[in-house]
Amino acid sequence: MNVIIIEDEKPAARRLKRMLGDLNIEVHTMLHSVKESIEWFSINEHPDLIFLDIQLSDGLSFEIFDVITIKSSIIFTTAYDEYALKAFKLNSIDYLLKPIDDEDLETAVNKYKEQFPLKKQLQVDFEDIRKLLVNPIDRSYKKRFTARVGQHLKIFSVEDIECFYSENKGTYLHTTDNRNYLIDTSLESLEEELNPQQFFRTSRKFYININAIKDIISYTNSRLQIKLNHFNEQEIIVARERVKDFKSWLE
Repeated sequence: MNVIIIEDEKPAARRLKRMLGDLNIEVHTMLHSVKESIEWFSINEHPDLIFLDIQLSDGLSFEIFDVITIKSSIIFTTAYDEYALKAFKLNSIDYLLKPIDDEDLETAVNKYKEQFPLKKQLQVDFEDIRKLLVNPIDRSYKKRFTARVGQHLKIFSVEDIECFYSENKGTYLHTTDNRNYLIDTSLESLEEELNPQQFFRTSRKFYININAIKDIISYTNSRLQIKLNHFNEQEIIVARERVKDFKSWLE
């Protein structure tokens, strides 16, 4: 998915980029004004999806559409709701009010994916093809992880790890002896390192070990709540769009 952000407040643009990164969405370009955007669209291939602030430093972003015919889908981001009707007359998927909430952002992205599933399926690069050709039986996964404890490095076998989770921009592992350790990696990196038969990503915040599951409980909005043997610091929720895959994984 080719995604760009048009936002005049650079801290807000960087925050949105980080939030999209947590959803495994890479932002290719960030633009900050009407003029810059018109110049960029004039010489570049239009993206699949634009996150577009309405009030930019040199005018309203609607002015871009007066000059350029934009074929991309758009999720508007703004601190004002007075432009909602005009926004929806364009190629609008959703309209997010600032400050943007994590769940609202995820819902908007999922709405885009549901409306354009074929486009998502066709965007397969060489790395995706390589992954598809690798026999899962032949793949090797990490069996140990390390964490720094003071001046020492502590080694953990994956069998002793109940879950991995993200919190305050850090990634942690939680062990079967009910302790947390900060590790030097990201949840996105773990996708290539963990055996998918043993670990499942329930949401953007958690990977859980199948051997650590104590209970599975029906939750609101067709989601599931997972109870692990020891971890109880946060709720572990299987996102609605992941429930079907989760049930298949259990079998």
